[in-house]
Amino acid sequence: MAEIQVERCRLSIDVGPEDRRRIKMSAAIHNETIRDYVLKAVMERLQQDSKHTDSLLSMNGDADPVLANLWNNEKDSAYDKL
Repeated sequence: MAEIQVERCRLSIDVGPEDRRRIKMSAAIHNETIRDYVLKAVMERLQQDSKHTDSLLSMNGDADPVLANLWNNEKDSAYDKL
């Protein structure tokens, strides 16, 4: 069976020596590479944030009468067509 190649992009961050030491130590404790440890932490945070973001994105005038009152005006009606 052929292996599927997933396109990846490089992401670089600069951290101080103490932060790098702590990340490296925590990764070693979990028997993970620094890459895997940091990626797992970022993915967990993104999952937490998506729960909050999804609820914000689902807000609309039908669900919230206060928002409907604010949004239902001539100036903002152009956004209704998007």
